[in-house]
Parts: sequence; structure tokens; C-alpha cells
Amino acid sequence: MSGGVDSAVAAARMVEAGHEVVGVHLALSRMPGTLRTGSRGCCTVEDSMDAQRAANIIGIPYYVWDFSERFKLDVVDDFIAEYAAGRTPNPCMRCNERIKFAALLEKALDLGFDAVATGHYATIVTDADGNRELHRASAWAKDQSYVLGVLTQEQLAHSMFPLGATPSKAEVRAEAAERGFSVANKPDSYDICFIPDGDTRGWLAERVAPATGDILDREGNTLGRHEGAAAFTVGQRKGLQIGTPAADGKPRFVLEVRPISNTVVVGPKEALAIKEIAGTSFTWCGVAPAHPDIAFECHVQIRAHADPVPAVARVVAVSADSTAETSASHGTGAGTELVITPAESLTGVAPGQTAVVYIGTRVLGQCTIDRTVSAVSADSDGAGGTDGSADSVSADSTVAVDA
Repeated sequence: MSGGVDSAVAAARMVEAGHEVVGVHLALSRMPGTLRTGSRGCCTVEDSMDAQRAANIIGIPYYVWDFSERFKLDVVDDFIAEYAAGRTPNPCMRCNERIKFAALLEKALDLGFDAVATGHYATIVTDADGNRELHRASAWAKDQSYVLGVLTQEQLAHSMFPLGATPSKAEVRAEAAERGFSVANKPDSYDICFIPDGDTRGWLAERVAPATGDILDREGNTLGRHEGAAAFTVGQRKGLQIGTPAADGKPRFVLEVRPISNTVVVGPKEALAIKEIAGTSFTWCGVAPAHPDIAFECHVQIRAHADPVPAVARVVAVSADSTAETSASHGTGAGTELVITPAESLTGVAPGQTAVVYIGTRVLGQCTIDRTVSAVSADSDGAGGTDGSADSVSADSTVAVDA
């Protein structure tokens, strides 16, 4: 119970469905704030009190479990390390993967509970063979299946999402008001919970030692200087502080972040088009495909609120040398990667992001993106793509570029 309206209503529905329910609030910070600022942040003392008030109304036991050390190691420190490596991590995915449906679920099962129920908007469907599948919520506008794409078959067997079939968030709020929950109109949290003021760049600057470096164009020409490569992310337009305008007068965007050389590569918007993404750190959500090495049609979603794009995916073997850096940072080394080729180019994809693969409404699996292949070569001025033969991974970057 986060202290929000969704988890409060989810707990109440579980009780009415006949389950024995215990409300648990996760303390994820050793120094939690006392009050929220509108919809910024979560896990404050105020949130804990809101959760307890809802539990009292429902009539269920309520506990606060301290997972702050685990959260710091598995989510916050990972976030810092990923940015320092020039990647763009998704802390919500890491929290679901390593905290809510790993640490929390493990503790719950050890204590004799059967499942963890949350207020996520997603649906679990049992197929004809009794296998559980994760599907989108009925209300696509609130669907949160993307951030649950990291769940495994074993975790799905012990997960419940009571809000998945609810037509709208407005209905959930109305139900909360009828139940007398004070959180009925509480704003949703939308920022990174451990950066409640929304200033990610400033927060990172205090934790990743900034060092000035060059801002380059795709030909390697120096356009300006930056105060720290970790503050930039692929697709970024604002804050580049390049004094010289582009020859065509169009804005430039971040195309690459190279942490080893401490350089940032910028270029035209057209150069953000990506024709292929791949990752060695991939998992299947539920039962894995029978023959994942055979190309299959699917949809891919690269952000929580992005539209799914038709694609073809398959698992391919890769050499040990090409995955050495990825394996060292992500604990993988199986020698395979999930390669996804969208039917239309994706825009602004950054290594570290999560690509979730769907078959219809079902979440099939996910991968952390290690490399991308540009649809536009550096010398084509946005006029066309390449056949992939010139694509290569630079020595200090996880982004595949056409040089």
C-alpha cells in the first residue's frame, strides 16, 4: 500500500473477494520526506499515514517493511551507475523487478502468504493449460503492463492485480470516495520517487563527478563543451549550450553519450531514427516462446506511455567479445540477445531503456536495450538508411552508429 488511491482500492477489493489481506507499506528511503509536494515523489511519511488510514477503514492489519537498503543498492545505485555509463535507466522497472516482485514477494512467501496484490493496471489471464499470462489492462490510457514486463513465470504465479479490468481511473476514485478513503482525490505520482523535485541533472551532478568534455557532431568536429556527459540522454534537445548554430539552422539532438571519452555526439532529428534494437539482458513474462530463435511477429513498446509499434523479433547468438561489457554490468552472459526490428523507425531510443514485447495484449517479454542501429548513416544527411554492414559499436559507447 503506497499511500495512493489505487493500492487502497485494490486492498479493499481483495478483502471483498474473500482473501485474508495484510496491508504492507514499503519504506524505501532512510530519510523520507514528511510531506509531498503535489504529485511529486512518494514514500513520504505522509504516504505511510495515508496507507494506514485506508487499512484502518478496510479493517486489515498494516505493517511498514523497511527495504531502504535493498532499494538503494538495487535501484538508486543502479540508476547512478547506468547514467555514469552513458545509459538511460528506468528505475520503475528496476523497482518492480528487484523490490516489489523480488524482495517483497520473497519475504511474503517466506511468511506464508500466497501472493502479492498491487494497484497496477494490468490483467493476468490463465490459458487453457493453466499457465498465467500478463495482459494489458482494459483501460489502455492507464495500462501499466509495460513496467511489469520484467515479471517471470514464477512471479506471475504469485501476483494479483485487482484493478486490471476497471474501465477508468475515474471509477477507481469514485469507489475510493464511496469507501471513505481520504486519498480518493490524491494526485498520482509521476516523478522518479527518489528525485521528488524532478531535477535529475542536478541530482546526478551531486553523485557523479562532473568533468568537462567535448560536444561533437557526427563527423567528429567539436561544437562546444559540456560540464558532464552523465547529464545528457539520447534524444535530448534542450540544454546543449552549443554556441554555433547548425548549417541548416535546425535544432540538434543528442545522438550518443560516450562516457569513456566523456564526449556527447549531437546531430539532426532525422539521425535519431532507429531501425533495430537489441539486448542480451532479456526475460520472458510467463511461458517462453517454443522457438524464440525463429523470427516472430509482435509489437514493441519502448516507453511506459509510448504507442506499441509492429515489429519482428528473434533471439540470436552473439560472440562473447561483443557482450563482455554488457555482461559485466548486467550479470548476463548467456551468449544470446533479443533482436527487435520495428516495422517503422523508432525515435530517440537510448541504451538502458527497456523494450517490452507484446503479442496482441499479452506481454511476452522484455529486454534492456544494449545497442541500437541507426536508420540513417552519418554521411547521408538524413536522406536514407544503410544495410547494416557499416554499423559498429564504438569503443566507448553502447550505441551502434553508422560511421
